[in-house]
Amino acid sequence: MNYRYEIVETTFSGRIKHRKNMSKKLYVGNLPFSVNDDKLKEIFSEFGDIEEATVIQDRQSGRSKGFGFVTFASDENADAALSAVNGKEVDGRQLKVSEAKPMEERSDGDRPRRSFGGDRGGFRSGSGGGGRGGFGGQRRF
Repeated sequence: MNYRYEIVETTFSGRIKHRKNMSKKLYVGNLPFSVNDDKLKEIFSEFGDIEEATVIQDRQSGRSKGFGFVTFASDENADAALSAVNGKEVDGRQLKVSEAKPMEERSDGDRPRRSFGGDRGGFRSGSGGGGRGGFGGQRRF
């Protein structure tokens, strides 16, 4: 049996106390945008006890991002669900199911830089100044 351990607490001496965690989390991708938490749980419920089923949503719009996670109480049930549901069609979309991997920690420096495109002003060589701010250019008083 495949056991995972969860850190419960660390002692003053630095020792870590562990607790067995026998649940297994699956990643479910290519979800139709119509699928919510309840529908996701319904899709996987025939394979055993589900601890949690969550569809990931965009923070600003509240719309589904098209993927989610299902946590099973036992590894055997999760493995059965993985092989049965992977490739299954739901509302015209073929689901992609795999064992979830832990999220990698990122520092602020690791965040992807977003470019919103376009010219944001500043000095442009050869033109004498930016049209939207920056150095030089025409002044209107």
